[in-house]
Order: sequence, then C-alpha cells, then structure tokens
Amino acid sequence: MKLSKFKFNKVKSTNSTAIRLIKNYNIKSGMVIANTQHKGKGQYGKKWISYKGNLFVSFFYELSSSYLSISKITKKNCLLVKKLLSKYIKKKIHYKKPNDLFIEKKKISGILQETIIKSNKVFLITGIGININKNPTIKNYPTTNMCELTKKSISKERVENQLKQLFEKNLTKLYKIRSKNRLL
Repeated sequence: MKLSKFKFNKVKSTNSTAIRLIKNYNIKSGMVIANTQHKGKGQYGKKWISYKGNLFVSFFYELSSSYLSISKITKKNCLLVKKLLSKYIKKKIHYKKPNDLFIEKKKISGILQETIIKSNKVFLITGIGININKNPTIKNYPTTNMCELTKKSISKERVENQLKQLFEKNLTKLYKIRSKNRLL
C-alpha cells in the first residue's frame, strides 16, 4: 500500500494534523511529516518534546475488522521502528510496553496510537517520534539520540523514507490478510 506524504514546516502535532486530514478532507490514508511540532503528544497525555532535526511522523489508515488488536498493532509498530533503528545502531534496542524504545536504558523513540471514527469507519493514527539529532533532558528520565550513539551525522530524510517503506510493506501484508479473510 502506497502512502501519500503530507509535509508541513510546523504543526501542533502530526497526530492532530492526521486527524484533521481524515475528518475535513476525506483522506483515507497517508503519512504526515513536520519539521517542528509545538504540542507533540505522548502517552497518557504527556508531551513529546520536539526538537528540530528529529523525526515527527504520523501514519494513518482505515482499520478493518480483520486487523489485529490495537495492542498487537502497537507492538508490531514498535518492532518496525526497532528494525529501522537497528540499521544504524548496533547496540541492543529494548522494547518497553506499551510503546517506547530504549538503548542503554535511555529512551530514543516513542509511539502514540489513536483511533477516530468517521462515517462508521475506524481510522488508526500512529504517531512516531525518533530522536535523531538531539534529545530532551528530562529529570529522572534518561534519553538519547541516534547521532550521539553512532557518532555520525544521520539524514532525517533518509530515516523518514526508510520508515515509510517499512510501513508501506507492513500495511501491504495486513491488507493481504484482510483480502484472504474476505475470500473465506
């Protein structure tokens, strides 16, 4: 499944922008990317600190009844981000439920999933933040970034495109599962 890219310089949050696209423009799937977001969302109402140069992206698409549960999709999405990070970082990457990735006990990435209903259809919005160039300093909560760990400059656009390819491939597999279920 190919996802259209919707690029913005600055947004409130990529998840909020994806929700607006679904509700106001009848767009059924896509990828929202922003250079900056001033109200990035984290789990349980927390804020995701968004430094320019890091990756802020939200994927959105319509769910069908044959999809996995939201918790299983969350884990699968964390594993996709882990797969991407492992292309750059050779250290052990740990998945922490429900939606975070850690390296050396420091958070490098978080995922926030939300669902909305429009016209009796359920849409999943998967927001992903990856610290590429800079990480926030949070008291009693260690964080890190890709450049710090690799001691190399990393292209945000390259990471963005690789993540898009992973999600498109994964969604294609899920749609094949849905098609097979419909034939039964």
